[in-house]
Amino acid sequence: MPAIKTRINISLSDHVRQGLVKLAHRDRLPEATKAAHLLEMALEMEEDQVWDKLAQSRDSKTARFISHAKAWK
Repeated sequence: MPAIKTRINISLSDHVRQGLVKLAHRDRLPEATKAAHLLEMALEMEEDQVWDKLAQSRDSKTARFISHAKAWK
């Protein structure tokens, strides 16, 4: 099943626009494609921060540990 794409309109400051243009040119990609890739990376970084915060909240001296084999049953 093909991916569904949604078009969005965003406003960029001049320096962000210039950076996007330079990166797109460097990577020989359309600006919209480069912007989409950068957004994907940013979302993944945000997700990583959420998982890290959750892991840190569970990491304590009283944490219970289970074996790898038991965890994947």
